[in-house]
Amino acid sequence: MTRASDMFSREFRLPDLGEGLTEAEIVRWLVQVGDVVAVDQPVVEVETAKAMVEVPCPYGGVVTARYGDEGTELPVGSPLLTVAVGAPSSTAPDAGAAVPGAATLGAAVSGTRTSGGEDEGSGNVLVGYGTQAPAARRRRVRPPAPGAAAGHRSPGTPSPVDRTAAAPPAGPATPVRRPVREEPPPVDGDGSGRRADGPVPVISPLVRRLARENGLDLRQLAGSGPDGLITRADVEHALRTGASAQSAPSAVRPPQSPTGAPAPATTAPARASGTRVPLKGVRGAVADKLSRSRREIPDATCWVDADATELTRARRWMNEAGGPKISLLALLARICTSALARFPELNSTVDADAREVVRLDEVHLGFAAQTERGLVVPVVKGAHTRDTESLSAEFARLTEAARTGTLTPADLTGGTFTLNNYGVFGVDGSTPIINHPEAAMLGVGRIVPKPWVHEGELAVRQVVQLSLTFDHRVCDGGTAGGFLRYVADCVEQPAVLLRTL
Repeated sequence: MTRASDMFSREFRLPDLGEGLTEAEIVRWLVQVGDVVAVDQPVVEVETAKAMVEVPCPYGGVVTARYGDEGTELPVGSPLLTVAVGAPSSTAPDAGAAVPGAATLGAAVSGTRTSGGEDEGSGNVLVGYGTQAPAARRRRVRPPAPGAAAGHRSPGTPSPVDRTAAAPPAGPATPVRRPVREEPPPVDGDGSGRRADGPVPVISPLVRRLARENGLDLRQLAGSGPDGLITRADVEHALRTGASAQSAPSAVRPPQSPTGAPAPATTAPARASGTRVPLKGVRGAVADKLSRSRREIPDATCWVDADATELTRARRWMNEAGGPKISLLALLARICTSALARFPELNSTVDADAREVVRLDEVHLGFAAQTERGLVVPVVKGAHTRDTESLSAEFARLTEAARTGTLTPADLTGGTFTLNNYGVFGVDGSTPIINHPEAAMLGVGRIVPKPWVHEGELAVRQVVQLSLTFDHRVCDGGTAGGFLRYVADCVEQPAVLLRTL
């Protein structure tokens, strides 16, 4: 039987999920305290600004603690859970009670032990996180002997400021020692954003920006995270309860008038009433990206109406011939990749620091998809190398993943050009915002029957409006117009292009 003395704790922290993400929201716990987990078993489902992902634990053992309730946002690097795993063989056994779940613990941790007994973990299971190198052994902490003089510590006893050392998980007969939580230091009141003996405990730059934009003094908040860490939930709660309008601490001197008398107090502006919806997750990421695009990109839009009758007829013939079904979006994507080969300026990005336009060698085509979680832009990698059937299959795969919320961060990043089919919403035109850091986006409206002059006669044809929004730094109107005219010509007369598919 595995006993408490034969085990030690491993703390699993929220790993870096890639692409600069700094925090994630706990959607659903997949394990409970006391459960036995295997190496790389998913333990929690989290939602980032890009996708919903299951996070695997690189340790096998018994779950002894979970950190954060469902709906809580945690910054990268904060603890997720603690797992009791088998102790190294060199550790002398102590007397202790059996740990719950220890009967099956051996099977769970067998994949994490080497022949020498060292704990090895599972390797790099997520971006920026891994346990490939053996972890340093944690020294056991024994309580001081009874009657020891105050202020003296026996060997192995942690100092009063050591908050990380903890005894191994214990059974019913062994009390569990909790980490010592220090009280937050007093505010210095000099406006520097620091407490008396250190900085305000905030990791996420998004939390700082949220507080700054709403005039909230972070020094007045007591964080609910580990060691008093201030999280986005703390800031949002403070904003909801009007914490930003509270008076400053007594340590802060009131403003003085030129005569030396206290200046009249200013009244905080009244907050608008109504339902407040936090900008977080996908919605928050979209807001940040679109705001940045508007700030940094001098965009312009041109548009043209095109007769799509022949394109829709060609698609119908292709699908009636048998084989995989071809989507209209795939045909438009194939036209886009052909146009970008002729006008490479629009498949580029701007390096503002170097004052250079970087023309990209590959086309990774993003397409806008509306989901229950908000607007997402999955990316078809290597679109310029795919034929129409391959494009259609990849669009279908990514659309289904977007609908079910299983897109990965890799599926949502790396785009070089975006195709936006807003016609599915029943609208004819739009002036879309460029998906930063790309340089252009092609918009496609609905295809509807309209009066059209065809071969010199008035006829009813299937007409679509095409719009191109482009970064004016990468090209001028002549290049943008040439690109859009080429796309319209292919829509109106697809036969020449389709022979190459």
